[in-house]
Amino acid sequence: MSHAGRPGLEGCPTVMPRVREHMYDELAQTKDVKMKPARIAAIALSLSLASACPAIAGSASGSPALALAAVIAPYSPDLSPLDKVTVAALFDGESGKVAAKKIAVTADRITCRTGNVDLTSRFCELTFKGGKHSLQGREANELFATMVAAGIAPEGAAGSNIAGISKLSCTLDVAAIKQKDGGGASCSFDGGN
Repeated sequence: MSHAGRPGLEGCPTVMPRVREHMYDELAQTKDVKMKPARIAAIALSLSLASACPAIAGSASGSPALALAAVIAPYSPDLSPLDKVTVAALFDGESGKVAAKKIAVTADRITCRTGNVDLTSRFCELTFKGGKHSLQGREANELFATMVAAGIAPEGAAGSNIAGISKLSCTLDVAAIKQKDGGGASCSFDGGN
């Protein structure tokens, strides 16, 4: 096909059909290709809802919540040294050595990335009200794996697995954790990277 009859385009090859020619004219006339208006409306509605949805909220409780709070607590500038020691003792199974109190572990945003092409790549960035902290290697892997165990699903992108949350809020009720009945630890967060 050429641009014959179009001024200034003579001799230029083209792969596009003329405006009135359609490569799929025959297929467009069959029932298999025609979409019903209801199907078109359903697709349009689902696409508009998907783009308008806020980040999906999530939560964890019990052991995964305690683990998530415990791997984040050492880096939080918002926790006192005593609270950090208390959370570490709980995670180490030493609940008899800590005072009964409630501890809140929070983070504004956490993003972890591991490589599935570069197998040595592991990185997390934690953002708190009081600043940022970066993790690499074993520490980043520990946080990434704990996030996955807490139900935060990673997404794949160009050679990486990425897990991210925002507005993390974990509450540890030490008195309830000491009861050893599975209660006392809960976390809530917004999903998404």
